[in-house]
Amino acid sequence: MAGTLILEAIVVLLALPVVAVVNSTGLTWASGLYICILALLMILGAGVQGKPWAMKFNLALQVATILGFFIDISLGVIGVLFGAVWLYLLYLRKDISERIARGLLPGQRD
Repeated sequence: MAGTLILEAIVVLLALPVVAVVNSTGLTWASGLYICILALLMILGAGVQGKPWAMKFNLALQVATILGFFIDISLGVIGVLFGAVWLYLLYLRKDISERIARGLLPGQRD
């Protein structure tokens, strides 16, 4: 999950030139600050993945990225794409937990 956050932070930072060129008002201080703070929180969030509240923090960052539609549509699209990635990670986490509980992982077999 830490790796996913780092990759997402890189992609969010790559949105800076896109917003500067595509947005009709260009890159304003507010949009630049929003994108940079969001990427910084993602990088910092990668370091706290061992905490019990980490997944809630990750999902809150996803909501903030999706709300980037109000800054620029490209940032919102990034949020939706990575939102799908995070939903898949949640599914995998649940599936693996269930398999561990039932003893179905290859290392748990006799």
